[in-house]
Amino acid sequence: MRYFIHCTYKGTHFAGWQRQNNAPSVQQSIEEAIELVQKKPVPIMGCGRTDAGVHASEFYFHLDIELEDLTSFQKKLNNILSKDVSINQIIPVHEDAHARFDATLRSYTYYISLEKDPFKKDFHWFYPYGKLNIDRLNTAAALLLEYSEFFPFCKTHTDVKTMICDLSESKWIQLDDKTLTYHISSNRFLRGMVRLIVGMCVHVANEKISVQEVRTALEQQTRLEKSYSVPASGLFLSRVEYPFL
Repeated sequence: MRYFIHCTYKGTHFAGWQRQNNAPSVQQSIEEAIELVQKKPVPIMGCGRTDAGVHASEFYFHLDIELEDLTSFQKKLNNILSKDVSINQIIPVHEDAHARFDATLRSYTYYISLEKDPFKKDFHWFYPYGKLNIDRLNTAAALLLEYSEFFPFCKTHTDVKTMICDLSESKWIQLDDKTLTYHISSNRFLRGMVRLIVGMCVHVANEKISVQEVRTALEQQTRLEKSYSVPASGLFLSRVEYPFL
C-alpha cells in the first residue's frame, strides 16, 4: 500500500531534506525511525529537496508499506524522531501517486525581521540595516512574473535540464513595522532560487542594483553582477498541492 505522509520540520540542524554521505538530513532521520518501527529498511520519496537550514511548514513524502494501525504508526514515529521533525498525517493514496512528480504547486515563504530578537533567530533573517522599501521590493518581485526562465536565480553546478518555472505568485507583505515576508509559488523551483530572488529584491530596495539590471539579466539569461543569496534561516517550504489531496 502506498501512503503520503505530511510532515513538518525545523531545518536548522539538518543539511537539508535529502540524504547526505557525511551530514544529518531529514530524510535519513525519518527513514531510520521507520526502520526501527518496521524492523526493516523502508525507502521514502520526498516532494522536494530543501537546502541546509531551510524549514518546512508543509512537506509530503511517500512510501510503500503495509500498516494495520495508522495512528499507532504515527505515534511511534513521533516518539522516535527528534523535536525538530513532526509526522502530522498519514494518507492512503493510489499505487502510482508520486510525492515529487505529482505536485502541481509549491510555495515558499521568507521571513525578514528588522529587529534583533533571540526568539526569531532560527526562523527569520535579521536585517540590521534599517527599513526596506516595500514598494521597491514589490516592483522587483512583480518583474519575475513576466518571465519563465530563471538562470540568473539558480546556483552554479546544478544538473537540471531546464531553467523554466511557471511562477504564479511573487509578492512581499509587511506584517508589521518589524517583519516582512516574501511569498512565491511555482510548479517547480531551481536550486537556491528563492534565496537568490530575496537577495535580489533586497538589493533593488537598497538601490544596489536597478530593476533594469534585473530585467536585462532575465532577458539575456545571465547572472547578476551583484548576486546575493540570503541566509537559509528565514526560508520555509509552506505549501505543496496535489490534484488528489
